[in-house]
Amino acid sequence: MSSQTQEWSIVKVGIADLNVVTAPDMIRTSGLGSCVGVVIYNIQREIAGMAHIMLPDSSLGKQESLNQYKYADTAIDILVDKLCSRGLRKSQLKAKLAGGAQMFQINTSNDIMRIGKRNIEAVLTKLEEHNIPVESSDVGGSYGRTIEFNPKTGKLKIRTITKGEHVI
Repeated sequence: MSSQTQEWSIVKVGIADLNVVTAPDMIRTSGLGSCVGVVIYNIQREIAGMAHIMLPDSSLGKQESLNQYKYADTAIDILVDKLCSRGLRKSQLKAKLAGGAQMFQINTSNDIMRIGKRNIEAVLTKLEEHNIPVESSDVGGSYGRTIEFNPKTGKLKIRTITKGEHVI
């Protein structure tokens, strides 16, 4: 009897966290409600990074205890730098995103409480600043998501309780 060892792993990205993987490893984050999961990748080099973004703007946080992975404006810069430090050029990068749901009914026209919508807008703005095209996205709605990205195939698997599982 020979024992088969798994040759790859799934790297988990926590809330307000980010990481980078190379195939055959995959990368996953859970608990995307109003948070946005951003995957920036290069399919030819089979490298991908993922950030689990909680809030749109770091200027809203206490600067002395700032977790830069928590905010769209700082986490995406860090993720792009990490990918470029592995020899990638920004012009080679693409993005996919999911999340940004409105998890609770809000009876106000004030966008300050619409964190999901603001997170999506902040992520798109930051990706545009870096000239990174968004290949596909599954954002908005009123349900949570778990996402898993395979840097070898470029496929983002999205699981939800209410809508099942699909791939973009």
